[in-house]
Amino acid sequence: MKVLFVPLDERPCNHKFPQLINDIRDDVELVVPSLDLLGYKKKATDVENLWKFVFENASKCDYAILSIDTLVYGGLIPSRIHNLSFEKAKSYLENIKELKKINPNIKIYAFNCIMRSPQYNSSEEEPDYYEDYGYNLFKRAYLIDKKERNKLTKDEKKELKSIKIPKEILKDYENRRNFNLDINIEVTKLVKEGVIDFLTIPQDDSSEYGYTAIAQRKVIKFIEDNKLEFNINVYPGADEVGCSLMARALNDYLDRTLKIYPFYASTLGPTIVPLYEDRPMNESLKYHVRVCKAEIVNSEDEADIILAINCPGKDMQESFDQLNRLDLTYSSHRNLQDFVYKIKKYIDKGKKVIVCDSAFSNGGDLKLIDFMDRLSILDRIVAYAGWNTNCNTLGTTLATGIYGFDHAKNNINITKNIVYRIVEDVLYQSVVRQNVIEGFLKDNGLSIYDFKDKGKEVEREIKDMLREEYNKLQISKLHDIDIKRVYMPWKRMFEVGLEISIDKK
Repeated sequence: MKVLFVPLDERPCNHKFPQLINDIRDDVELVVPSLDLLGYKKKATDVENLWKFVFENASKCDYAILSIDTLVYGGLIPSRIHNLSFEKAKSYLENIKELKKINPNIKIYAFNCIMRSPQYNSSEEEPDYYEDYGYNLFKRAYLIDKKERNKLTKDEKKELKSIKIPKEILKDYENRRNFNLDINIEVTKLVKEGVIDFLTIPQDDSSEYGYTAIAQRKVIKFIEDNKLEFNINVYPGADEVGCSLMARALNDYLDRTLKIYPFYASTLGPTIVPLYEDRPMNESLKYHVRVCKAEIVNSEDEADIILAINCPGKDMQESFDQLNRLDLTYSSHRNLQDFVYKIKKYIDKGKKVIVCDSAFSNGGDLKLIDFMDRLSILDRIVAYAGWNTNCNTLGTTLATGIYGFDHAKNNINITKNIVYRIVEDVLYQSVVRQNVIEGFLKDNGLSIYDFKDKGKEVEREIKDMLREEYNKLQISKLHDIDIKRVYMPWKRMFEVGLEISIDKK
């Protein structure tokens, strides 16, 4: 099986993670553009050149997994700041039809994000004016949407009246949102025409009300009006979608539908609405499993894979809160020991277990890893993830588990994948990142977005801390790691790039 893969952008989560997952198998070839063909943060990919790469490789592939945001706007961040003409954007969409002419048998799985609307002031990934008006742009749309669909309190009515945004800024922002929504609709038309075989429309940083919710309703109405619900899914996520579609392609190629039995770490877990998402965890789960061409089953006996979902007890916190601000409900509304005992029980029975660590946003659960490490089961699971949002984590876990389902025995690349994710998702995101921010950055007058001339020193500090934290784990006595390189792909603290190798002792 050969898969043409165009990622959402050049960050490791979109470019490297899929390749790490693909390394688990030797019967799948992933054709991915090199980093020099992709953009850099706000600098868009050379779209014309990237399309040449796609055309050159399409004839040899069984599947194409395509990021529409990359192939139209030049990447995820460029999709929020572009000044494209609609004619040019449409011409790029027309290129997808050419792929079917080049290779009539190729199956095309695509994904196209609904433009997000962050709830804070920052121009790091948005237009420059978002630095001053980001929160106001979000809150104004949130309150207007809530007013139309529900009702506002007196304080909310007062707040809506008080929001001031320059007309030219509001016009620019809303024009681009409307442009991108039109592209969302145009892409769904390609599904209706049979050009795209399956489409995912993920929502990045979504909310119950506001711009993203408004766009979502319009997209869903078009899908429903044209009876495309079985070929298009709309749900929270973004950076994990490429991996999810890889899993779908594999299951489709092997003509199988894997059965997934999920269980949660807390009673309220299935009903909790995670940070940065707009629906209960269990509703997102249904979408993510189906997107991978798998199905949820109600008993462990009929399951191919056991999915252990580590969730909050009641309310989700950020990963750094677990260090000194952990909410009591993480213990009072959740029995983590029982959860880990169940994982061990399933492993001992010979079940293939994958662990979705969504107890916190933006990092893994230190206590979960500690418990699994002490029970010596970290290297006995098939997949683990615990990064960024719940849906980022969920999609990555499922994709890795599906790739490893029938390749799990004595597979060093599965162990490498688990170790990689522990180092990045848990040790970096939940511990080292905050320690470096509070220590090295503060001591040297640096910020999380500006390392000045000390970028190499920051990376060295992170590398040393990661090695130190990993060596505290019992798994390090079985699997030694060599952290060959640490790099910050967007020269900021939010994400980290790693090159590691592992040796079994």
